Formats: sequence, C-alpha cells, structure tokens
Amino acid sequence: MPTDCIPFRETHYFSSLICDYLDEKQHLKPFYNRFPKLENFKAQIEEKTKSSHLEHSRKVLFTALKNQYQGVSISDLTSKHIVSLKQDNTFTVTTGHQLNIFTGPLYFFYKIMSTINLCKELKAAYPQQNFVPIYWMATEDHDFEEINYFNFKGKKVQWNRNASGAVGELNLEGLDHVFEVFSSQLDKSKNAEELKQLFKSAYLEHDNLADATRFLVNDLFSGYGLVILDGNDKTLKQCFIPYIENELIEQESFKKVSATNRQINESSSQDYKIQVTPREINLFYIHDGLRERLVFENDVFKVLNTDITWNKNELLKEVSGFPERFSPNVIMRPLYQEVILPNLCYIGGGGELAYWLQLKSNFEAQKVVFPMLLLRNSVLLITTKQKEKLQKLNVSLKDLFLSQHDLMTKVTKELSKIDIDFTPQKEHLKKQFEDLYTLAEQTDKSFKGAVAAQEKKQTQGLENLEKRLLKAQKRKLEDVLERIRIIQDELFPRQSLQERNANFSEFYLEYGREMIPNLMDNLQPLKGEFVILEV
Repeated sequence: MPTDCIPFRETHYFSSLICDYLDEKQHLKPFYNRFPKLENFKAQIEEKTKSSHLEHSRKVLFTALKNQYQGVSISDLTSKHIVSLKQDNTFTVTTGHQLNIFTGPLYFFYKIMSTINLCKELKAAYPQQNFVPIYWMATEDHDFEEINYFNFKGKKVQWNRNASGAVGELNLEGLDHVFEVFSSQLDKSKNAEELKQLFKSAYLEHDNLADATRFLVNDLFSGYGLVILDGNDKTLKQCFIPYIENELIEQESFKKVSATNRQINESSSQDYKIQVTPREINLFYIHDGLRERLVFENDVFKVLNTDITWNKNELLKEVSGFPERFSPNVIMRPLYQEVILPNLCYIGGGGELAYWLQLKSNFEAQKVVFPMLLLRNSVLLITTKQKEKLQKLNVSLKDLFLSQHDLMTKVTKELSKIDIDFTPQKEHLKKQFEDLYTLAEQTDKSFKGAVAAQEKKQTQGLENLEKRLLKAQKRKLEDVLERIRIIQDELFPRQSLQERNANFSEFYLEYGREMIPNLMDNLQPLKGEFVILEV
C-alpha cells in the first residue's frame, strides 16, 4: 500500500478551528493541556499518575470489565490488557463512537486503528509503562436515526423500527430483515460469506445493541488487544457520584463551558463554530426505556416530559441509590470518561475535538486531568486502476479534494489550447479606469459615480464572457471531464469524504481479513496528515 499525504488544511474538509489547532496556533493553547507529540506524553503520564482517585477507580474498572466481558471470547492480549489496568503503571488511550449498525462509516475503523497504533508507539517510547487501547461504546446515546443504517455501494441499508431510550439497551427486533436485505446484495465469494456470518453472529445471536456491537468490534480487533468499555454501568457510575451531585447542585459545567465559549470566540479573528452549547444541567435521566433531560424549575428538580420530580434531598438520595440512572450528555461524558479511566489521550474526529476544546476549564474546576487531544487518522482508499486513470488524465490526487465545479474548471483551463483566464484584461481595464477616476477628481466630482458604474458594467461584461468561454470549452472537453467526474464520484460519494460514507464491508469483499492489518501498517496517528492509500 504505497501512501501519499496531504496536510489537513489543504483538503478543505476540516474546520479552521481544527486546522489552527493542528498548527498549534498560540491563541488556542489555553484550551488544551498538551499537544499530542510523543515527547509530551512523559509529562502527561506524570500528571495522571498523581490523580488521587485512580487507585480506587482502577479496581472498579477491572471488575466492571470482567463482568461486561462475561461470555465473550477474547484474545490473550485483550485479557492481559484488562488485568494490567489494575497496575499503577498502566494507562489508556481512548476513542469513542456511536453504536452504528455494522460499524457505520469507514472512519470508525480509523478511530480504533489510530488508538491501537498510538499505544504501540507509546510502548516503544516508554517501555516501563503499559498502554491499553479503549473503545468507549456510546451506549447511552438516544439518536437512533444516526445509527440505524450503513451505506453499501451507494445504497442505504436501514434498520426501521420505533426506538426510545438509550440505544445500547435496544432489542434487535427487525435486524433479521436488515440481514436479508444486505445478504441479497452480496455474491457467493469467501469474503462475502464471512461478512454474512459476522453480521448474523453479531445481530441475530445477541439480545441488545450494546452486546451486538461488543461482539462485532471484538471479533474485528480483539487480536490487537482492544478493550471495549460500556459506560452505562452502575459500578462505574458510583465513582462518578460526586461529579453528578456537583452538576445537579452547583451547575459548574454550565458556568465554565459558557465562559470558555466566549473566550474561544474572542481568541481569534476567525469565526470559529462553537460545537456544543451547555445546559444548566448536563445530565439525562435513563430508566426503563426513558431518556429525558433533567431540569431545575420553580425550586424543583424534574425529568422533562414526565411527572417525575424531586426536591434536593430526594434527588441526592436517588443519585446515591441509583447512579446508573443519571446519564452524562456531550458536556459531561468526557469528564466521566476521564474520572474512571487512567487515560492519557482522547482520539476523535474534527467535530469531537472541537467540543473537547470547550471543556478544559470545567476539568480544572473539577480537579480532573485534561487528556491530550489527537485528531484521528483520515484516509482515502484508492485502487491502482483508479490511480492509473487519474495519471492518464493528468489529474493529481490533491486535485480530487476540490469541489467538483472547481475541479472541472481547473482541468478545463489546463487542457484548453486557448487562454480562458481574463485576468490580464481585467487588470488592463482597471488601470484605464484609474486614469478616468483621476480625471473625474480634477473636473467634476459627480462624474466619479458615472465612472464607477461604467467600470462595474465593463468588468461584469468581461466576467460574463469569461464564463461563456469556459462553458463552451467544458462542452468541448465533456468526454474527458465525464471520466474525471466518475472517478471523483467513486472516491468522494455525495461530494463528501469517502470515510464519512462508505462502510468497511465494500473493501472487505475485495480484501477480506487482510484489509485490517494492511491499514494498520500504514497509519501513523502522530503524523498529522490526511493519508491516501493505494489498495
């Protein structure tokens, strides 16, 4: 798999906030702890080691994982990693993702591979410590419409059913029909049969979505020592009780994150998009298929859209007796993660890192170490045949990241035997009008408006001619442009990144189990560039 790399900024698919973070712009440094460089992990390890709650949480974490993995066949390395979490020289690197059926978009794989590979790099650099890759299952999410499908060869394979509450607790009713639809699109090859069996074993032989996802991801990545964690666990949430109480009574995160949002906006002339807005209480109440926000109104705590209410003492008693019923939202979940894990680094996509950058002040207020933040690997998989076609058409890999309109325009101008760029004519026209403006100043200043109107009219005329000439040349070169358009549509479905649309199954059909090790061998999580892999 030969590789090419493109800086994230030059792909035009990543926000200015994330690009500025990757460039380590000075104005963003107050919003993170340490930048993810190999040498910076030494200080992160030392700081995390001093966390006073770790000794207790390690024991709880080990017990919770042993219980969660009951009945699951795991590799020796995963088993070794779980046991090592009891030791004070073991640390984690974590990624998290929703429970998309059949893993959802391809970037799910890149998240996990980045996590596993970073642990390998850390072990080589810091051999006295152990590093465990963690996949945090977002079992408490409720956005069923975001996870109930995956794309296969341009078609949506969808799980249709009524759903409420935490998605991890959903039974798997209806997935037998999804299996039939998916299977009908596969051939009879060995790889196709493996995909069918993988889907069937995960979704037709388990009781809920959390168990199915654990089986699927474990089957794919257990050999690399990946540890899968479900945060929807009573024993783990008992460790989080003090922070739940603080959130309910002091509403600390609302104050801190709101202030940070203002600071981020004021830190730069860039118009950064604030990813998440905090609520006064950033917790849900989950119980028996219910997942609703907690609010404080008229001196009473209540669960929205229900008759459930408490006074302060009653609520604190509920937290103490049933912490598993209190579910952190996007603001509080990162804090929960870092309280129960000996974690050094969180690996996520651009949107995730954007909201993590909003959270550091709240971590400091809660006296919890803020993890390092690493943008996951991003990859474009291109076949040898596609690459050869592009070379014959004289289109670079970097060109493919342009919008289709800009790509067609660029190619047309490069292939045309006549000059379609009217910039010299526009510059000449501008110089002529500069002389007219000078004349207007010396005679009648009211003449200046007429000059400006005429300049605008003539400039627009040149631009219209330029557009008409470009359009004519595009018609002339239609055959070539159509071939380029087809390749770009294959590699950038729906004019978006491949990794945000395609499912791993398309590539598994072609390459089978070798797909994962081949990718693992070519992804370097700390390199910080968009990777193009020839497959």
